[in-house]
Amino acid sequence: MDLDFVCTHAGRPAAALTRRDVARALLAVPSGVALVALPDLRRALMAAGNPLSLAFWESARATLGTIESGVATVGDVQRWVESTGTEPMLMTPGYFVWPEEDERGPVAEEMFSLLVRYLEDRVNAGEIDPDALVAGDSGARRTYEELQERWLSEPQPDGRVPGFAVSDEQDEELFAAWDEEEAFALAELRRIVGELPKPPELPADELWRAGALLRELLGLPGYPANVLRACAGLDDRPMPEDNGELWLSVTAGIAGPISDLSEAGDSLEEFADIDGDLSHEDTVLANLCAIQHADWLAAVAALTRLGPGVLASPERLARLIAESEDIDIDDQDADDLDATERLFVPVVTLWGYLGIVDTEDVLTPLGWWGLPKALERAWSPSD
Repeated sequence: MDLDFVCTHAGRPAAALTRRDVARALLAVPSGVALVALPDLRRALMAAGNPLSLAFWESARATLGTIESGVATVGDVQRWVESTGTEPMLMTPGYFVWPEEDERGPVAEEMFSLLVRYLEDRVNAGEIDPDALVAGDSGARRTYEELQERWLSEPQPDGRVPGFAVSDEQDEELFAAWDEEEAFALAELRRIVGELPKPPELPADELWRAGALLRELLGLPGYPANVLRACAGLDDRPMPEDNGELWLSVTAGIAGPISDLSEAGDSLEEFADIDGDLSHEDTVLANLCAIQHADWLAAVAALTRLGPGVLASPERLARLIAESEDIDIDDQDADDLDATERLFVPVVTLWGYLGIVDTEDVLTPLGWWGLPKALERAWSPSD
């Protein structure tokens, strides 16, 4: 741990090193090693004409000391690096959050580097005072925060707005990972179902009746019709004319909700009340969206194997998922089982309206026949 190490780590000559460069290099080695190296490192930088400041060196010794003694928190260390004046905040007061360093995509890496250079310019211009930051000056901290908030929301010369550009990249990565997970789950579902005896064909009139009852239900106001319409995306498109197609679309939508609840009936006060409690319908949809592909796969595979007449209550589904050999799952404790059970409470309730389970939460022949088909539809790429 010497000046050459710091220069290599930062990719800069000694005369151009910033407080951030030195701080990050010090944190890249064991704290005891960094503490021992501090005096020689300080002298070497002074000889190079880049002494930094007494406040920085004192803060470095104090922070490394708390790390070495085991009392420093991750937040303490992050705050110290930020006090160098050129380390972007991981989370701004406006709740923009930078991805972790090892999780940043090309756009996030580019924007982060651009922000570092922008902050360096502001330090050189005297707009950011690192010594005031390290001393805990609230005004200096506020200036430091406001400069970053403004930079994140203003277009770059190429027109990109940094905050939106980073968020869009994260969304694309999230959607890509979701699509990959869904494709794998679909392949596993088809494999599992393909290895099982084919269930007998459901009488056409039974599916027709289930679809007809569902059509009547969907025409009613309030819950559960509004949730079922949202699940199948029927607020934005007409209902299928065929009753069987309608039933499969809605059943698939429970496993993969297509849209949110319609806001047509919301008042301005309800829409603006971001601190208000979620409605029952919003809570139901949130639970449906929170269920992982693996849990759906394990639950439907187990019910398909066991056949009609098996108990399909939320508690039973949670247990079937925990004991499933179709998915990789760590040992679950009671809290995990309770969480899974809570997520499946609205599922089983909605299944009851569709005739998938009866009043005792027992799987019906309709549910046995239709659940794997609906789940396959939910996970199949749309045309």
